Amino acid sequence: MRQHLIELVLFSTYAELRAERARSYLGLIWWVLDPAMQMAVWWLLIEVILHAGGPGYLPSLLIGLTLWQWMKSCMTHGGYAIWSNLALIRQVHLPPLVFPIVAMLSDTVKFLYIFAVLLVILWISGYPPNLAYFGLLPLFLAMFLLSAGVGFVIAALVPLLPDLRFVIEQVLQVVMYLSGVVFLLSNVPSPLREILSLNPIAVIMDAARGILMHGQWPNWVGLTKASLIALAACAIGAFVVARLAPRFPKLAV
Repeated sequence: MRQHLIELVLFSTYAELRAERARSYLGLIWWVLDPAMQMAVWWLLIEVILHAGGPGYLPSLLIGLTLWQWMKSCMTHGGYAIWSNLALIRQVHLPPLVFPIVAMLSDTVKFLYIFAVLLVILWISGYPPNLAYFGLLPLFLAMFLLSAGVGFVIAALVPLLPDLRFVIEQVLQVVMYLSGVVFLLSNVPSPLREILSLNPIAVIMDAARGILMHGQWPNWVGLTKASLIALAACAIGAFVVARLAPRFPKLAV
């Protein structure tokens, strides 16, 4: 049974990617344009107008926005997956968790293409490959688990409270501002820096920039803490979905 579910998830992810490409040729391009436009706005505000960016701010901003685009997409697309498939859930007996997982895996595949583009831009900009790239694997795993945990909780609650979607968008916007996506933790004065460092997303962003720009291995203690938080979030999210699963087929479409 478990093997059949894994095959179903993989095939559904492949089918979702093919369907999205057939529906819109701008799908993957938008993944490049969205962080590019945001980068232009933030670079103009912080670097040009406020003169507060500092050396290397532009590539660090691009890294932060690219990674955040992936995390946010996993949280929102995965978070709305059960709600958008309620009609199918009423007809087919499947674990509801399948739908957010497929959405998140689809976003992850698209992210890998965009990340390849990001690497080329960094190499051209004078940030060549380095051995610390091997540290990206546990970093990305922690990011995916954290995004999945949040996405699972959203996926469980949105079918019951559809208007929650509008609140979630605003909350994620605030989270972005507090997670070191558009600024460097090193530029934040103490003790606010220590407070922001408690945010696992901020720790991950800082570690990613260290790897890609400076060839620095992640702070394994900080990354381990972030990974444990991600695992806990994932377990809690999966539990909430399983607990509310009997209610989904009864909801109005």
